[in-house]
Amino acid sequence: MPEEFLHYIWKYQLLNPVLVSTTGEEVRIIKPGIHNTDAGPDFIDARIVIGKTLWAGNIEIHLKSSEWIRHGHHRDEKYRNVILHVVFVDNYSVKRYNGETIPVLCVKDKFNRLLLERYKDIMKNLNQIPCEKLINSLDTIIIKSTLERMIIERFEEKQRYIKALMDLTENDWEEAFYILLAKNFGFRLNAIPFEMLAKSIPYKLLLKHRNSLFQIEALLFGQAGLLNSDFKDAYPSRLKLEYLFLQKKYNLVPIETHLWKLLRLRPANFPHIRISQFANLARYNTNLFSKIISALELRDIRPLFELMASDYWKTHFLFDKSSPRRKKSIGRRSVDLILINTVIPLIFTYGSMRNKPEIIERAIEFLNEVKGEQNKIIRVWNEIGLQTDTAFNTQALLHLKEMYCDQKKCLQCRIGTTLFNQI
Repeated sequence: MPEEFLHYIWKYQLLNPVLVSTTGEEVRIIKPGIHNTDAGPDFIDARIVIGKTLWAGNIEIHLKSSEWIRHGHHRDEKYRNVILHVVFVDNYSVKRYNGETIPVLCVKDKFNRLLLERYKDIMKNLNQIPCEKLINSLDTIIIKSTLERMIIERFEEKQRYIKALMDLTENDWEEAFYILLAKNFGFRLNAIPFEMLAKSIPYKLLLKHRNSLFQIEALLFGQAGLLNSDFKDAYPSRLKLEYLFLQKKYNLVPIETHLWKLLRLRPANFPHIRISQFANLARYNTNLFSKIISALELRDIRPLFELMASDYWKTHFLFDKSSPRRKKSIGRRSVDLILINTVIPLIFTYGSMRNKPEIIERAIEFLNEVKGEQNKIIRVWNEIGLQTDTAFNTQALLHLKEMYCDQKKCLQCRIGTTLFNQI
């Protein structure tokens, strides 16, 4: 049995109503305390009555009481104010600094064993969603509130990365957004090299050349390490010459060519096409961050990302390799992914950092307006019967699967705890 299960039954007070310490004194739980996920006792600021005495302090939980010594708590000041040691097996007498014995509550036979059986069944479950056979028995309000919590957690996770970019760019929102956008322009396979590309050439430098798409492409393709060959076509040859001049002028260092991935990519998603589209974005959308933050409707943002690659790419997917003529524009689903992974998290972060609830609410509204993604994980949720029509739902479900289902953190998920509490 994992210690997490004991945390669960203590937190939700699923123990028998009559409890007695190992010394025979009655134990009444007035307040179980706040679950502590940092260093120190497992629950802090608890209130319990032992015998006739009201105690205020912290609770420590172990499978065996001897773990107090094994974990070194007897030498740790943070455990000085523990008022009760909750254990499954009492095999050691634990004392405080002053020699007093810490009261022990042994819970081995003090809870409904069906709880433990259900917990074991779920932990052994090999399905992608451990509770998939039970989840539809829940009230939709439980599922809705869980998804709302998942969205906030997902935004907070992405917010940490954006805040790191703000530190890197010395609180320059435009520059931070430029790097974030570049990373997501690489989508999954080329996210890292695209991020490295943006970090290798400041947005302000591209803006210096905003009157020339050719020069912006030369800078981006050159910094991407994609102009190192001897080309047959005139266009990449000219790009290479221009880049060599600009590289020397600005003392630029390109990233490694081998970082870019082409395998398992459709030609329309090749990095060459994406870089050209990104160049058009930098060329025609100066002050992009400001435009996005000031937009009150999603329909005002979407056109900013409906981009095409330059003319050369109408007949090419790679340098020197011709292909049938076709406009290389960003598809609607790709624009949706940029909105979901870049634009909307940025709006949320800006609202959060500036303490503007109306902007936070706008980000959530935008997420509800974007169509939900379709991938193998979302299809699993679909088969179970959950709604996946909006990006709000799909992003929440992706987070739930990744951070809770995959890690079997059912006792930290409201859906999981509600199912357990139905016993």
